Amino acid sequence: MSTVSAVSKDPSVAVMAKPPRTAPAPAMARGSFGPWQGKLLSPTLGLELSGISLATEFDEQEVAMLRQLLARHKVLVFREQDVTPAQHVAFARRFGKLEVHPIIKRHPDHPELVTFVHNDVNVGVENVYHSDTSFYPEPSMGSVLRCVECPEVGGDTIFVNMVAAYESLPDTVKEKLIGLNAMHDASVVFSNRTPTSEGRAKLREEIPPVEHPVVRTHPETGEKILYVNEAFTTHFANYRQINEGVWNRDAPTQARDLFAFLLRQARTPEFQVRIQWRKNTIVFWDNRSVQHYAIMDYYPNVRSMMRATIIGDRPH
Repeated sequence: MSTVSAVSKDPSVAVMAKPPRTAPAPAMARGSFGPWQGKLLSPTLGLELSGISLATEFDEQEVAMLRQLLARHKVLVFREQDVTPAQHVAFARRFGKLEVHPIIKRHPDHPELVTFVHNDVNVGVENVYHSDTSFYPEPSMGSVLRCVECPEVGGDTIFVNMVAAYESLPDTVKEKLIGLNAMHDASVVFSNRTPTSEGRAKLREEIPPVEHPVVRTHPETGEKILYVNEAFTTHFANYRQINEGVWNRDAPTQARDLFAFLLRQARTPEFQVRIQWRKNTIVFWDNRSVQHYAIMDYYPNVRSMMRATIIGDRPH
Protein backbone atom coordinates (compact mmCIF):
# COMPACT_ATOMS: atom_id res chain seq x y z
CA MET A 1 0.00 0.00 0.00
CA SER A 2 1.42 3.36 -0.98
CA THR A 3 1.37 6.71 0.79
CA VAL A 4 -0.94 9.36 -0.58
CA SER A 5 0.26 12.95 -0.21
CA ALA A 6 -2.91 14.88 -0.83
CA VAL A 7 -1.69 18.26 0.40
CA SER A 8 2.06 18.73 0.34
CA LYS A 9 2.05 21.53 2.93
CA ASP A 10 -0.29 19.77 5.33
CA PRO A 11 1.19 16.71 7.09
CA SER A 12 -2.24 15.68 8.38
CA VAL A 13 -3.26 14.74 4.86
CA ALA A 14 -0.16 12.75 3.96
CA VAL A 15 -1.55 9.48 5.28
CA MET A 16 -2.00 5.91 4.18
CA ALA A 17 -4.94 5.64 1.82
CA LYS A 18 -7.58 3.15 2.84
CA PRO A 19 -8.61 0.39 0.45
CA PRO A 20 -12.02 0.95 -1.13
CA ARG A 21 -14.87 -0.37 1.00
CA THR A 22 -17.19 -1.86 -1.57
CA ALA A 23 -20.12 -4.17 -0.99
CA PRO A 24 -19.01 -7.82 -1.09
CA ALA A 25 -19.83 -9.52 -4.36
CA PRO A 26 -22.42 -12.29 -4.13
CA ALA A 27 -21.24 -15.88 -4.41
CA MET A 28 -22.52 -15.98 -7.99
CA ALA A 29 -21.81 -13.08 -10.32
CA ARG A 30 -24.60 -14.35 -12.60
CA GLY A 31 -28.19 -14.87 -11.59
CA SER A 32 -31.63 -13.34 -11.30
CA PHE A 33 -32.01 -9.62 -10.74
CA GLY A 34 -35.70 -9.01 -10.30
CA PRO A 35 -37.53 -10.62 -13.25
CA TRP A 36 -34.41 -10.57 -15.46
CA GLN A 37 -31.17 -12.50 -15.73
CA GLY A 38 -27.91 -10.65 -15.43
CA LYS A 39 -24.24 -10.66 -14.58
CA LEU A 40 -22.07 -8.33 -12.52
CA LEU A 41 -19.37 -6.53 -14.48
CA SER A 42 -17.07 -5.74 -11.56
CA PRO A 43 -17.13 -5.96 -7.75
CA THR A 44 -17.60 -2.18 -7.57
CA LEU A 45 -20.25 -1.31 -10.15
CA GLY A 46 -21.91 -2.45 -13.34
CA LEU A 47 -24.68 -4.93 -14.12
CA GLU A 48 -25.50 -6.34 -17.56
CA LEU A 49 -29.12 -7.48 -17.87
CA SER A 50 -30.39 -9.97 -20.45
CA GLY A 51 -33.85 -11.10 -21.51
CA ILE A 52 -35.12 -7.54 -21.58
CA SER A 53 -36.20 -5.24 -24.41
CA LEU A 54 -36.23 -1.50 -23.78
CA ALA A 55 -38.69 -1.09 -26.66
CA THR A 56 -41.46 -2.73 -24.61
CA GLU A 57 -43.90 -1.05 -22.25
CA PHE A 58 -42.75 -1.38 -18.64
CA ASP A 59 -45.25 -1.44 -15.80
CA GLU A 60 -44.70 0.59 -12.64
CA GLN A 61 -43.28 -2.37 -10.73
CA GLU A 62 -40.69 -3.03 -13.44
CA VAL A 63 -39.71 0.63 -13.55
CA ALA A 64 -39.31 0.62 -9.77
CA MET A 65 -37.13 -2.50 -9.99
CA LEU A 66 -34.91 -0.93 -12.66
CA ARG A 67 -34.58 2.19 -10.52
CA GLN A 68 -33.49 0.05 -7.56
CA LEU A 69 -30.97 -1.84 -9.68
CA LEU A 70 -29.63 1.45 -11.02
CA ALA A 71 -29.18 2.89 -7.52
CA ARG A 72 -27.44 -0.26 -6.32
CA HIS A 73 -25.23 -1.12 -9.32
CA LYS A 74 -24.97 2.40 -10.75
CA VAL A 75 -24.39 1.27 -14.35
CA LEU A 76 -26.89 -0.93 -16.23
CA VAL A 77 -25.93 -2.44 -19.59
CA PHE A 78 -28.42 -3.72 -22.17
CA ARG A 79 -27.21 -5.44 -25.34
CA GLU A 80 -28.95 -5.86 -28.71
CA GLN A 81 -31.43 -3.02 -28.22
CA ASP A 82 -32.57 -2.13 -31.74
CA VAL A 83 -34.82 0.72 -30.62
CA THR A 84 -36.05 3.75 -32.53
CA PRO A 85 -35.22 7.26 -31.31
CA ALA A 86 -38.84 7.57 -30.13
CA GLN A 87 -38.54 4.35 -28.09
CA HIS A 88 -35.23 5.53 -26.67
CA VAL A 89 -36.87 8.74 -25.46
CA ALA A 90 -39.93 6.90 -24.14
CA PHE A 91 -37.80 4.54 -22.04
CA ALA A 92 -35.75 7.35 -20.50
CA ARG A 93 -38.89 9.37 -19.77
CA ARG A 94 -40.19 6.61 -17.48
CA PHE A 95 -37.58 7.76 -14.96
CA GLY A 96 -38.24 11.49 -15.02
CA LYS A 97 -38.36 14.62 -17.13
CA LEU A 98 -35.77 14.85 -19.90
CA GLU A 99 -33.46 17.76 -20.54
CA VAL A 100 -32.97 19.49 -23.86
CA HIS A 101 -29.28 20.27 -23.95
CA PRO A 102 -28.63 23.92 -24.79
CA ILE A 103 -25.34 23.37 -26.63
CA ILE A 104 -24.72 19.83 -27.95
CA LYS A 105 -26.24 18.90 -31.31
CA ARG A 106 -29.72 17.37 -30.99
CA HIS A 107 -31.70 14.83 -32.99
CA PRO A 108 -33.84 16.68 -35.59
CA ASP A 109 -37.08 14.95 -34.55
CA HIS A 110 -36.38 14.35 -30.85
CA PRO A 111 -34.69 17.32 -29.15
CA GLU A 112 -34.36 15.26 -25.95
CA LEU A 113 -31.70 13.19 -27.73
CA VAL A 114 -28.22 14.61 -28.15
CA THR A 115 -26.03 13.08 -30.84
CA PHE A 116 -22.29 12.44 -30.77
CA VAL A 117 -20.79 11.58 -34.15
CA HIS A 118 -16.99 11.37 -34.31
CA ASN A 119 -14.90 10.41 -37.34
CA ASP A 120 -11.84 11.52 -39.30
CA VAL A 121 -13.01 15.14 -39.45
CA ASN A 122 -14.66 15.45 -36.01
CA VAL A 123 -12.44 14.07 -33.27
CA GLY A 124 -14.03 13.05 -29.96
CA VAL A 125 -13.29 15.31 -26.98
CA GLU A 126 -15.16 13.52 -24.16
CA ASN A 127 -11.97 11.88 -22.88
CA VAL A 128 -12.02 13.51 -19.46
CA TYR A 129 -13.62 12.21 -16.26
CA HIS A 130 -16.90 14.01 -15.72
CA SER A 131 -20.48 13.92 -14.48
CA ASP A 132 -22.98 15.13 -17.07
CA THR A 133 -24.46 18.60 -16.53
CA SER A 134 -23.00 19.07 -13.05
CA PHE A 135 -23.02 22.78 -14.03
CA TYR A 136 -26.82 22.94 -13.57
CA PRO A 137 -28.51 23.81 -10.26
CA GLU A 138 -30.26 20.46 -10.68
CA PRO A 139 -27.78 18.16 -12.47
CA SER A 140 -28.96 15.08 -14.28
CA MET A 141 -30.21 12.03 -12.40
CA GLY A 142 -29.09 9.64 -15.12
CA SER A 143 -28.17 9.20 -18.75
CA VAL A 144 -29.32 6.61 -21.29
CA LEU A 145 -26.72 6.26 -24.04
CA ARG A 146 -27.18 4.11 -27.15
CA CYS A 147 -24.45 3.05 -29.57
CA VAL A 148 -25.57 3.66 -33.16
CA GLU A 149 -22.22 2.82 -34.76
CA CYS A 150 -18.82 2.04 -33.31
CA PRO A 151 -15.45 0.69 -34.38
CA GLU A 152 -14.74 -3.01 -34.00
CA VAL A 153 -12.00 -2.15 -31.52
CA GLY A 154 -11.73 0.97 -29.38
CA GLY A 155 -14.12 3.65 -28.20
CA ASP A 156 -14.84 2.05 -24.81
CA THR A 157 -16.24 4.08 -21.90
CA ILE A 158 -14.89 3.96 -18.35
CA PHE A 159 -17.40 4.43 -15.54
CA VAL A 160 -16.34 5.30 -11.99
CA ASN A 161 -18.10 4.65 -8.68
CA MET A 162 -17.75 7.94 -6.79
CA VAL A 163 -19.35 6.42 -3.69
CA ALA A 164 -16.39 4.05 -3.44
CA ALA A 165 -14.08 6.99 -4.20
CA TYR A 166 -15.46 8.86 -1.19
CA GLU A 167 -15.43 5.84 1.12
CA SER A 168 -11.75 5.21 0.40
CA LEU A 169 -10.65 8.68 1.49
CA PRO A 170 -8.65 8.93 4.72
CA ASP A 171 -10.68 10.21 7.66
CA THR A 172 -8.45 13.28 7.89
CA VAL A 173 -9.48 14.23 4.36
CA LYS A 174 -13.16 13.52 4.97
CA GLU A 175 -13.07 15.92 7.91
CA LYS A 176 -11.77 18.67 5.63
CA LEU A 177 -14.71 18.17 3.27
CA ILE A 178 -17.49 18.71 5.80
CA GLY A 179 -19.44 21.77 4.65
CA LEU A 180 -17.07 22.38 1.73
CA ASN A 181 -18.60 23.49 -1.60
CA ALA A 182 -17.17 23.81 -5.10
CA MET A 183 -18.05 25.73 -8.25
CA HIS A 184 -19.19 24.04 -11.48
CA ASP A 185 -18.96 26.00 -14.74
CA ALA A 186 -20.19 24.93 -18.20
CA SER A 187 -17.96 27.48 -19.94
CA VAL A 188 -14.84 25.50 -19.01
CA VAL A 189 -15.76 22.85 -21.59
CA PHE A 190 -18.04 24.69 -24.00
CA SER A 191 -16.14 27.97 -24.32
CA ASN A 192 -14.34 26.56 -27.38
CA ARG A 193 -17.63 27.08 -29.22
CA THR A 194 -17.59 30.75 -28.24
CA PRO A 195 -13.90 31.73 -28.57
CA THR A 196 -14.30 35.44 -27.77
CA SER A 197 -14.47 36.91 -24.28
CA GLU A 198 -17.88 38.34 -25.12
CA GLY A 199 -19.09 34.91 -26.17
CA ARG A 200 -17.85 33.34 -22.94
CA ALA A 201 -19.52 36.06 -20.92
CA LYS A 202 -22.78 35.42 -22.77
CA LEU A 203 -22.47 31.68 -22.08
CA ARG A 204 -21.99 32.36 -18.36
CA GLU A 205 -25.09 34.55 -18.41
CA GLU A 206 -27.11 31.78 -20.05
CA ILE A 207 -25.65 29.00 -17.86
CA PRO A 208 -24.26 30.70 -14.72
CA PRO A 209 -21.66 28.84 -12.63
CA VAL A 210 -23.29 26.97 -9.76
CA GLU A 211 -22.16 25.95 -6.29
CA HIS A 212 -22.55 22.33 -5.14
CA PRO A 213 -21.36 20.41 -2.08
CA VAL A 214 -18.06 18.56 -2.55
CA VAL A 215 -19.74 15.55 -0.92
CA ARG A 216 -23.37 15.03 -1.85
CA THR A 217 -25.85 12.49 -0.46
CA HIS A 218 -27.64 10.12 -2.81
CA PRO A 219 -31.38 10.91 -2.47
CA GLU A 220 -32.42 7.24 -2.72
CA THR A 221 -29.66 5.27 -0.98
CA GLY A 222 -28.27 7.83 1.47
CA GLU A 223 -24.73 7.07 0.27
CA LYS A 224 -22.09 9.79 0.39
CA ILE A 225 -20.67 10.72 -3.03
CA LEU A 226 -17.51 12.60 -3.93
CA TYR A 227 -18.99 15.20 -6.28
CA VAL A 228 -16.19 17.02 -8.10
CA ASN A 229 -15.10 16.31 -11.66
CA GLU A 230 -12.27 17.34 -13.97
CA ALA A 231 -14.48 18.74 -16.73
CA PHE A 232 -16.74 21.22 -14.96
CA THR A 233 -15.57 21.74 -11.35
CA THR A 234 -13.23 24.73 -11.16
CA HIS A 235 -12.40 25.48 -7.51
CA PHE A 236 -13.62 25.40 -3.92
CA ALA A 237 -16.22 28.05 -3.18
CA ASN A 238 -15.76 28.41 0.59
CA TYR A 239 -12.39 26.89 1.54
CA ARG A 240 -11.42 29.90 3.66
CA GLN A 241 -14.72 29.94 5.57
CA ILE A 242 -14.53 26.21 6.31
CA ASN A 243 -11.00 26.72 7.60
CA GLU A 244 -12.18 29.38 10.06
CA GLY A 245 -11.08 32.30 7.93
CA VAL A 246 -7.42 31.31 7.85
CA TRP A 247 -5.81 32.42 4.58
CA ASN A 248 -2.07 32.61 5.22
CA ARG A 249 0.68 32.06 2.68
CA ASP A 250 0.21 28.26 2.68
CA ALA A 251 -3.60 28.16 2.46
CA PRO A 252 -3.92 28.73 -1.31
CA THR A 253 -1.44 25.91 -2.00
CA GLN A 254 -3.24 23.60 0.43
CA ALA A 255 -6.58 24.34 -1.24
CA ARG A 256 -5.20 23.68 -4.73
CA ASP A 257 -3.47 20.46 -3.64
CA LEU A 258 -6.59 19.15 -1.90
CA PHE A 259 -8.70 20.02 -4.95
CA ALA A 260 -6.31 18.19 -7.30
CA PHE A 261 -6.17 15.19 -4.95
CA LEU A 262 -9.97 14.85 -4.99
CA LEU A 263 -10.13 15.08 -8.79
CA ARG A 264 -7.57 12.29 -9.11
CA GLN A 265 -9.75 9.81 -7.22
CA ALA A 266 -11.81 9.12 -10.37
CA ARG A 267 -8.68 7.68 -12.01
CA THR A 268 -8.38 4.80 -9.51
CA PRO A 269 -8.91 1.47 -11.35
CA GLU A 270 -10.49 -0.21 -8.30
CA PHE A 271 -13.45 2.18 -8.59
CA GLN A 272 -13.97 1.59 -12.31
CA VAL A 273 -15.62 -0.63 -14.87
CA ARG A 274 -14.88 -0.45 -18.60
CA ILE A 275 -17.72 -1.02 -21.06
CA GLN A 276 -17.00 -2.21 -24.59
CA TRP A 277 -19.60 -0.92 -27.00
CA ARG A 278 -21.35 -2.87 -29.72
CA LYS A 279 -24.01 -1.57 -32.09
CA ASN A 280 -27.36 -1.22 -30.25
CA THR A 281 -25.79 -1.47 -26.80
CA ILE A 282 -27.54 0.85 -24.34
CA VAL A 283 -25.97 1.94 -21.05
CA PHE A 284 -28.06 3.57 -18.33
CA TRP A 285 -25.98 5.10 -15.55
CA ASP A 286 -26.69 6.95 -12.32
CA ASN A 287 -25.14 10.33 -13.04
CA ARG A 288 -25.36 11.33 -9.37
CA SER A 289 -22.92 8.68 -8.18
CA VAL A 290 -20.95 7.90 -11.36
CA GLN A 291 -18.42 9.70 -13.51
CA HIS A 292 -17.40 8.51 -16.96
CA TYR A 293 -14.63 8.87 -19.52
CA ALA A 294 -15.09 8.18 -23.25
CA ILE A 295 -11.80 6.76 -24.56
CA MET A 296 -10.73 8.49 -27.79
CA ASP A 297 -8.55 5.73 -29.26
CA TYR A 298 -10.51 4.99 -32.43
CA TYR A 299 -9.56 7.86 -34.76
CA PRO A 300 -10.21 8.00 -37.71
CA ASN A 301 -13.00 5.41 -37.35
CA VAL A 302 -16.64 6.33 -36.77
CA ARG A 303 -18.27 6.33 -33.35
CA SER A 304 -21.90 7.50 -33.30
CA MET A 305 -24.00 7.69 -30.13
CA MET A 306 -27.36 9.08 -28.93
CA ARG A 307 -28.07 10.13 -25.36
CA ALA A 308 -31.20 10.98 -23.40
CA THR A 309 -30.57 12.71 -20.07
CA ILE A 310 -32.96 12.60 -17.11
CA ILE A 311 -33.22 15.74 -14.99
CA GLY A 312 -32.28 15.23 -11.34
CA ASP A 313 -32.48 17.15 -8.09
CA ARG A 314 -30.33 19.75 -6.38
CA PRO A 315 -27.35 18.11 -4.64
CA HIS A 316 -27.49 18.13 -0.82
